[in-house]
Amino acid sequence: MKINGIIICCLLSLLMLFSLAQAGEPTVDEIINKANLASYYAGDDGRASVTMTITDNQGRERKREFVILRKDKEDGGEQFFFVYFKKPSDVRKMVFMVHKHVDSDDDRWLYLPALDLVKRIAASDKRTSFVGTNFLYEDVSGRSVNEDTHELIDSTDTFFVLKNTPKKPDDVEFSSYTVSIDKTTFLPIKAVYLDKNGKEYRIVEALEVQNFHGIPTVTVSKVTDLAAGSSTLAEFKSIRYDIGLEENIFSERYLRRPPREVRK
Repeated sequence: MKINGIIICCLLSLLMLFSLAQAGEPTVDEIINKANLASYYAGDDGRASVTMTITDNQGRERKREFVILRKDKEDGGEQFFFVYFKKPSDVRKMVFMVHKHVDSDDDRWLYLPALDLVKRIAASDKRTSFVGTNFLYEDVSGRSVNEDTHELIDSTDTFFVLKNTPKKPDDVEFSSYTVSIDKTTFLPIKAVYLDKNGKEYRIVEALEVQNFHGIPTVTVSKVTDLAAGSSTLAEFKSIRYDIGLEENIFSERYLRRPPREVRK
């Protein structure tokens, strides 16, 4: 009976996949690639002002305000990110810069103005807190699609739901995470992370989406740490795409002397 049950489950899974293919649903790889492009490659470059509000488990709030620049070398390929902090005073003029790679670890730098120090962020630190928020350094530029295996576990009228399992489980703090991807925009709307014991501990949500020049864009997002009881709300304003950013802006020389594109 157990063997027959396994055979039936396998047949049902094959029938579900066949039905999805017959209905014209995209493949898992197509869903992942479209979601990656929608999330991180809108336009050839972009600029936004961001306010992050951190709320601890006692309801106390702190804020971070910064400007973020992005430039793509190619869709789905290498990118550059430049984050310039404006408020509060303890992080003012701090800079976080990323050179994102596809088949190797990203290069990340943090400039600390109080010490006049440029610090390289090790690959092992990419899943640590982004300047005291519930966002991680990796969240800023995105996790590489090649770091996980992906499985379509549900398809509703509105969402594709994918389970993602790390290929190198010892390198991360989670065992897997599920992502609900909007079928119209291909923007990930909700990600739920499971710890090593299979318990939910982290949720990332897109709370508001708006169109800018025909490009669906997340304008409010939230990360919740269920274990700590804290959360961070990120609000994106003054969003612009295809503004003609020069590649040389994203170099170490501009860490200490930020370009006018972030200061204005």
